[in-house]
Amino acid sequence: MILHGALATLEPITPELAARVVARDERPGDDWHAEYPFAAELDPLRSLATASEVDPDFTMYLVRRTSDGLAVGGFGFFGPPDASGTVEFGYGLVPSARGAGLATEAVGLALDRAAVCGARVAVADTDVTNTASQRVLESNGLAEVDRRRSLVFYRRDLPTRRAHGDQRAASDHHGARATDPAGR
Repeated sequence: MILHGALATLEPITPELAARVVARDERPGDDWHAEYPFAAELDPLRSLATASEVDPDFTMYLVRRTSDGLAVGGFGFFGPPDASGTVEFGYGLVPSARGAGLATEAVGLALDRAAVCGARVAVADTDVTNTASQRVLESNGLAEVDRRRSLVFYRRDLPTRRAHGDQRAASDHHGARATDPAGR
């Protein structure tokens, strides 16, 4: 399922693609920014590359800039919702793509999809000095719930949403829409 917004597109990363990203085996059509992936994303990508089963929705995604299709970062769920319906996520963009609303839209797209797929709560944390990331989280309705050492923890209850029929869903966040890989 590719998630489309006005500024950003989220493209699921398969185990095969994760292995190529880690190896920096870029092929025609990949269109990765020269600084992507960044160091903090390599371990999760390595784990995904060796996974035998991957949840199609609660996975890692390339964040592509809609204007030029360039992959400028990543978004990832740390797995499917736990028994309480809680999902944890993280994200990041290459420095030159920051400040243009891409991260805010990418998080919104992913949280909308998570709600459609049954998640009830979203949580994330960020460094206490990363005010830009804090603004992204707060812009997406997450509220600070705790501070410990150098981290700020955020939480948001997600609305109950369900996909219809074939699991394709329309999203009302940022005028975005979700489509299957064939673009339907």
